[in-house]
Amino acid sequence: MRQLFLQGLMVVGVLSSAGLVVAAEAPKSDKEMKPYTQKIDHTEVTFDMVPIPGGEYLMGSPKTEAGRADDEGPQHKVKIEPFWMGKHEVTWEEFELWSLLMDAKLRKFQEIAPTPLDKRADAVTKPTPPYTDMSFGMGKDGGYPAICMTQHAAKKYCEWLSAKTGIYYRLPTEAEWEYACRAGTTTPYSFGDASKIDDYAWHAGNSAVDGEKKYHPVGKKKPNPWGLFDMHGNVAEWVQDRYEPEFYAKFPADKTTVFPLCLADEEYPRVARGGSWMFEPDKARSATRLGSDPEWKEQDPQLPKSAWYMTDALFVGFRIVRPLQVPSDDERKNLRLDAVVPKDVKERVTLED
Repeated sequence: MRQLFLQGLMVVGVLSSAGLVVAAEAPKSDKEMKPYTQKIDHTEVTFDMVPIPGGEYLMGSPKTEAGRADDEGPQHKVKIEPFWMGKHEVTWEEFELWSLLMDAKLRKFQEIAPTPLDKRADAVTKPTPPYTDMSFGMGKDGGYPAICMTQHAAKKYCEWLSAKTGIYYRLPTEAEWEYACRAGTTTPYSFGDASKIDDYAWHAGNSAVDGEKKYHPVGKKKPNPWGLFDMHGNVAEWVQDRYEPEFYAKFPADKTTVFPLCLADEEYPRVARGGSWMFEPDKARSATRLGSDPEWKEQDPQLPKSAWYMTDALFVGFRIVRPLQVPSDDERKNLRLDAVVPKDVKERVTLED
């Protein structure tokens, strides 16, 4: 259990030792935070970030909630610091700029000299080429969420994106994710009960196209009260935490916990949130937790199995956050906020052309 605040500063036009751009005009509080669109330099790719105000909430679900699992309790108070969150899940258009070296290839094709940020981004480890179409025929073009990556790969993408943009991005913690998903609500879903789920989520009961269940482009259902799309369903989303069924029992019932995080070193199990197009609606509740399993890459043909891809996790993707207060290098390291190769896997890399 960790109880701390993330400290930091951002300054415009100046690169820190970590390669982040610090903005003199950066907001000082969540009252000054605004939505923004981030363009990835030298590409046509953009993504939208939504401000999430700081606050306190009751994490987990009550014992009376339909579909509740034991790992969702006991409920406990958590304080959340302000952050921005991706309006949508990360799409293939975004992800493959890193995973398939498309960013570097586009610059090479256009004969664009790399900037200092480009050079830092190019130095971030890339995965081996995928052993098959990782969308498994469900489609990539047109805003489909990237899937089948390991949590390590999702965190490496965040590392690359931070280097490329000069702005610190990472996966949300489990507590941050649930806070953003609930958006101030206390009901099983941010929209109330399951009777309205078809308006807000792709799930096993409505995701079929021509008789085949599949994921869908992001943003086609209604958003939650804070303007976030697909927090329920479509694809489950990686968070920072190791999955520990009894983790919530470690928190005091009479105090508010700040920045809870279950540190992860081994590859399994890690937490994904939000349900998916493959799961029943009750798995898309705000409090539902999902722990990863080696079966998620059972058909991986590589030996040892890949640190990057999961052949059997067509239901998992991720979205990113940007904390208002940027963590120090020591905090990023000590809290495992950035990508660290799990102790029990071997990282293969793709060499630059």
